[in-house]
Amino acid sequence: MASVSGPDLVDHLVRTTPLDQATATRIVEEVTAFFREPVDSFVRRRHRELQRAGLTNRDIYDRIAAELADRPVAAPVLTERQIRRLVYG
Repeated sequence: MASVSGPDLVDHLVRTTPLDQATATRIVEEVTAFFREPVDSFVRRRHRELQRAGLTNRDIYDRIAAELADRPVAAPVLTERQIRRLVYG
């Protein structure tokens, strides 16, 4: 994500939106930090969130695998067993 968080993206946002430099910088930093979350932390966090939403583990594992595949920074392909091990150790 280093290339995304550089000044080029901030400059682009300032030119193409009504955002000022400070706001654009803050937004880029927030988005970059969001996508820097380590895979194991992401899996555990999403598992808790989806459990609270009432999903079963079977549905949760499929959903997490799909979400990881859609992240802009390629996460490794994880099997259901690997996801389960990240959640429960």
